[in-house]
Amino acid sequence: MSDDTIRLVTIGRIIRRRWRLLALFALVGALVGYGASVLFPPRYTTSASVLLPGTWEERELLTQTEVATSSVVVDRAAATLGWAGVSGSDLRDQVSAKATDGNIIKISGTADTPERAQRLSDQVAKEFVSYATRIASDTADPGAAEELAALQQSVQDTSRRISKLADATDPGDTVESVQTRTELEKLRTALREAISTIKQADPADDEAKNMVVMGSAARPTGEAPPTRTQLVAGGALLFFLFSVIGHLTVARMSRRLRGEGEIAAALGSALLGTVDVPVERPARRTRGRGLRARLRRLLGMDVRWDIPAPQTSGDEATRRIRYRRVCSRLRERSPAPQRLLVVFPDGDEIARRAAAQLVVEAGSDPGLRAVAVPVSRPMVPDRGPESGALVVVSAGSWTAPELAGLAEACADAKHAVVGVVLAGPVRAPRPADRSRRAAAPALESLDGELNDATGVTG
Repeated sequence: MSDDTIRLVTIGRIIRRRWRLLALFALVGALVGYGASVLFPPRYTTSASVLLPGTWEERELLTQTEVATSSVVVDRAAATLGWAGVSGSDLRDQVSAKATDGNIIKISGTADTPERAQRLSDQVAKEFVSYATRIASDTADPGAAEELAALQQSVQDTSRRISKLADATDPGDTVESVQTRTELEKLRTALREAISTIKQADPADDEAKNMVVMGSAARPTGEAPPTRTQLVAGGALLFFLFSVIGHLTVARMSRRLRGEGEIAAALGSALLGTVDVPVERPARRTRGRGLRARLRRLLGMDVRWDIPAPQTSGDEATRRIRYRRVCSRLRERSPAPQRLLVVFPDGDEIARRAAAQLVVEAGSDPGLRAVAVPVSRPMVPDRGPESGALVVVSAGSWTAPELAGLAEACADAKHAVVGVVLAGPVRAPRPADRSRRAAAPALESLDGELNDATGVTG
């Protein structure tokens, strides 16, 4: 898994084999989201619109939005509302403003109830219009207005004098008289245009004085995001994704050996062959009866999710041929009759069933006795009638140090590891043939003997 590309089929396998654990994580996430919704009460948001008539540049609209959320406007709204324990600084984070098309500024207010949100938006909009109008009135210079009126009067007087000069000019057709009248007429036209421009000028101050609130803010009917439902759903989804990512991370960091060469090298012996073990469901590693084991079975943690689904195998006769070939290679390695221990890791169900089948297929040549060895504290029976050990393991279940511990335990008991057999799960075709049903009683009796032997050697 550490070298494989993460595919959708891998995600599907995690969900299919660990759905109970993932559901538990999602439930925990939903509870966390619900707790967050309790800590952060629901909020409601609504907006009031203020129309700015006239022509406004973009930067001027941005300035007005800053004015609408200024401390002066918000403090005045807080004083007018008179909410207990709520000051202007508290409301400053609950008020926002933005400029939209059509010279409209939307002032939004957020509160813990729809009524308060509506009142807050309306009051801030009113205070904004009042404050903007006051600024426009205060910035108007009375002296500048008088100077503008005097200028208009002066221009009108000059225009009249020009008219009199034009009438007094020699009415003849000489070049000088015509040129003089033309120049006076141009000057009078220019003065008239200047007066018209002054009269048509519309200062921004007058535009600010014409601001109007476009009705009361609508009372909100739903909570502002994130709502309680969104927090619960978001927490469940987030924890679900974290649990899936955690599974992938653990699989990436896994050091369990899968290759035949790696497993044989860790045990310090040669690979004699691979055998198939028919299974009905994914292999389980834990068979304990304690509370922890029951909890693992309940959550589906006793099922290996990182092992691909078993491939469909041939019939029983084909599978038995593989076991017989392993026994034949054992006889070739030691022509003289001998007895061997078939060592398999305790908890490796696939290896246990493969060892049982090997004992059945070997018969008395060579004589085999299966022994389950705990991986945590490996202990192999001392050398007696048996003069060697055949190690049976399943791929992807054990790390190199764990397999090396098995080999060292065999060496301590003076058993040479004569070979390694790799067991792999396969999906048996249905219905099973008669040979499998015929071998079932023998396997069941052998399983009982293996359980007794495990209790002695563990």
